[in-house]
Amino acid sequence: MIILISKRKFDVPVQAACISPDVFKGKTTAEIANMPVTEGNRNLKLGDLFEIQEDNLETPYITINGDAGKVKRIGSNMKTGEIVVNGDCGMHTGEKMAGGKITVNGNIGGWSGNDMKGGLIEVHGDAGDYLASPYRGTATGMKGGVIIVDGKVGSDSGCYLHGGVLKIKGGAGRFLGYHMSDGVILVDKEVDVRPGACMTGGKIVITGTVEEVMPSFTIDSVKPKVKIDDTTNVAGPFYVFLGDLAEHGTGKIFVNKACNPQMKFYEKYL
Repeated sequence: MIILISKRKFDVPVQAACISPDVFKGKTTAEIANMPVTEGNRNLKLGDLFEIQEDNLETPYITINGDAGKVKRIGSNMKTGEIVVNGDCGMHTGEKMAGGKITVNGNIGGWSGNDMKGGLIEVHGDAGDYLASPYRGTATGMKGGVIIVDGKVGSDSGCYLHGGVLKIKGGAGRFLGYHMSDGVILVDKEVDVRPGACMTGGKIVITGTVEEVMPSFTIDSVKPKVKIDDTTNVAGPFYVFLGDLAEHGTGKIFVNKACNPQMKFYEKYL
């Protein structure tokens, strides 16, 4: 196992896409220390920012201790292995990830899981805006894999979702699942306005509260439960809304009936 220990607090962003089991594999600690990174506008080596140690444990393959809240692109393009971050980590974590596991024992920055295709990201804290969402001007979000967040997530999470599963145990910001076409988003607590805006497929499951569903969705039915993935079924009952009809969408939003009594008036349309 390779252990990275930050030498100091980072005041400006650090670009460190080299921090990945696929990149570290077969290299000595001296070779790892010599890998290029940037801190702000300075070109540095990984060993300038982190003390690098090695022990005989096989898993996790990489452990990061100390401040990494400004360190971007940890686990970028990762295909195998495991990374554990004991603290916060920066934006774009797990970008284009195809396999393996990243565990963050803290908060995670925005755009994490962007273009993710497989693997697992577990966050034992909060996630920033644009979780599993593409960069502005592109339309390719998360395609596969699983992201689990114990806390809340920011706005525009799961945008352009093409597949995979987001499990959010806290609340979610506005425009959750914007323009999603496939995949599943589960939120256990409150959801801000306009979930599922412009969605064309997939499903959003809200077991907590939501102020309203957009008028471009239509009530379809009441279901006793909903399947999230092969391991998870969630008991309802749920109001089921179809849409976004403004996009000729066939997506579904499941809203917990008991937690949202303000939506009882929809029942007269069933």
